[in-house]
Amino acid sequence: MNRRHFLQTTAAALPTFAIAQGAPKKRILLRSSWQTVNIGDIAHTPGMLALLEKHLPEYEVTLWPSSVENGVAEMLTKRFPKLKILAKDGAAKAEAFKTHDFLLHGSGPGIVGQKSILEWTEQTGKPYGIGGVTWSHSDEGVKVISGAKFAFFRDSVSLALAKEKGATSPIMEFGPDATFACDLINDEAATAWLKEVGLEDGQFVCCIPKLRNSPYWEIKKGYKLDEKKHARNEEMKEHDIGPLRNAVIAVARQTPMKVLLCPEDASQMKLNKEMIYDKLPDDVKAKVVWRKDYWLTDFAQSVYNRCAGLFGNEQHSPIMCIGHGIPAIVCRYKEQTSKGFMWKDIGLSEWLFDHDFDEAEKGLTPAVLAIVNDQTTAKAKALKGKAVADERMKRMMDVLRAELEA
Repeated sequence: MNRRHFLQTTAAALPTFAIAQGAPKKRILLRSSWQTVNIGDIAHTPGMLALLEKHLPEYEVTLWPSSVENGVAEMLTKRFPKLKILAKDGAAKAEAFKTHDFLLHGSGPGIVGQKSILEWTEQTGKPYGIGGVTWSHSDEGVKVISGAKFAFFRDSVSLALAKEKGATSPIMEFGPDATFACDLINDEAATAWLKEVGLEDGQFVCCIPKLRNSPYWEIKKGYKLDEKKHARNEEMKEHDIGPLRNAVIAVARQTPMKVLLCPEDASQMKLNKEMIYDKLPDDVKAKVVWRKDYWLTDFAQSVYNRCAGLFGNEQHSPIMCIGHGIPAIVCRYKEQTSKGFMWKDIGLSEWLFDHDFDEAEKGLTPAVLAIVNDQTTAKAKALKGKAVADERMKRMMDVLRAELEA
């Protein structure tokens, strides 16, 4: 074979070899993990990681967190041993910007990492997408959404608002909070604790209170007392938590079930004791367990998986329940933004109550009792809601894959 023939033959073989080897897979930089004082804010991240693992397993993912303290980093890496977590230094971020191809903004109460998206865009010019957020209007937010390859909103109210304000991302759709996919568990610890406090699988319901405004001044460093928000909390806490207490009493007196008073954020153990447990009649207290310690997402998920249902003024513990087929009721109010309306979006309107219109006072106790007294129907309803969320989350992953493979 002469030299010219050799070069021609080799050159002709190169494209085939390249196809056989496959082009290098793009790397995803996940902007998520907003804080650790709330198991729901923690759950956004493992939910999205579980979706990526299931639907895009061949892609490498690096987490760019705001906070993975208080044992959260260890919990995440135990479940996702291949996960890389970006160190908090400029060099690590610069390297990530250089080596990663797509920025995915994870679920949250808003476009929490908006500044990070702008930084990514300005420094790299590379694409980004938004996955499962609630949104309130800002002019800069419109620009960020419009620049995204896709934007999924976790409630239809946010989606409608983005369209109304002129956002123009090529794909804007309903895409639930990734917390629906969270599968962290700590079964050994949960089983031991439930035995210790006398709660049997399937024989208790969970209840979670919440103030109008999360009192971060009590649970996070660097926060000062917000007098206005504190006054609003004090004004509304009996109005908002009284219906929960009434439902607890009804369950204890009218059914064989027990009730677990548990927290979603680190302020709610105190709130449970003050507003529910201490105000219960003695006969009811005998069937109620007050959890006095905060817990992490894996422990909480394992407990929820063993309960008959959950009700309260929080959002993410109900999501964690529905994601595992456990019935869950959400009570909302305007201070929580529009996120509660995702319950309507996944077909669970009957389990959504609005404290702003006294709906919780009128309908909460009958709804809780219906779950307890007809577990078969309630679980079937929960699974239907889960199916809607699963389908929409798969759609979000399909869109991400198409973008990565474009």
